[in-house]
Amino acid sequence: MGAVTIHRWDEVDYAWLESHIGAIGFDLDTTLAKSKTPMTPQMAEAFSELTHHIPCAVVSGGKYELFSRQIIARIGDMADRRNLHFMPTSGTRYYAWNGDDWECRYAHDLSERDRDAAIESLTRHAKEQGLWLPDDRIWGDRLEDRGSQITFSALGQLAPVEAKEAWDPDRRKKNRLAAAVAADLPQLTVRSGGSTSVDVVARGIDKSYAIRELSGILGVDIPRIAFVGDRMDPDGNDYPTAVAGAYAIHVSGPDDTLRVIRNLLNVFSHR
Repeated sequence: MGAVTIHRWDEVDYAWLESHIGAIGFDLDTTLAKSKTPMTPQMAEAFSELTHHIPCAVVSGGKYELFSRQIIARIGDMADRRNLHFMPTSGTRYYAWNGDDWECRYAHDLSERDRDAAIESLTRHAKEQGLWLPDDRIWGDRLEDRGSQITFSALGQLAPVEAKEAWDPDRRKKNRLAAAVAADLPQLTVRSGGSTSVDVVARGIDKSYAIRELSGILGVDIPRIAFVGDRMDPDGNDYPTAVAGAYAIHVSGPDDTLRVIRNLLNVFSHR
């Protein structure tokens, strides 16, 4: 594997970037929006405008229903939906606009045996490591079967952003749990997901897989795809996009992402 380069959002030459890319992808949580919350009106407007200039994809470990609440409900008909591509559960599913609605074009679901094994291992190791909190200390489901992905959320799927950010700031808890589960499931891919989550998917499925799929769908070579994400560290779930060869842009949150989009829009407006 060649050297992996990560570009900080405020060090990017946006005029150069605009002239070299044919598509751009985004992570969702802590990139386009705060965790499990809808896009802000400012983000929805800027993101929608960007789709009128270049194909845009959103790749996230979250399920499609989150895309619907966090993005689709916010953008309405402002976006050019023909230029918008949704890839939930790290690209194991792909949704595109068919002229009337968002259509699932493919889904790579886990077998029942693998889903059961993932749930058992996540449950056992979370309890062993003291991460299985009492029901009155979590918000919503802590284990979720997304068909193509099993997700453990230590504080529950509906935990407040502030609680999620405070729970594991150095990611040691999640990484330790992921390592233990990975040892049980060599036939699957186990990774540290969002701020409180660990995801289990089919072997070889991560955001590098999503980038390769997107490249084929759009007919755009991977080096001509930019990807914007907050987890571009080597243990982060956005880092595989850089490994795949995409132009990786690191942001620390939605405010940075909004600046990225506006910088690109400024370049497009001066063509």
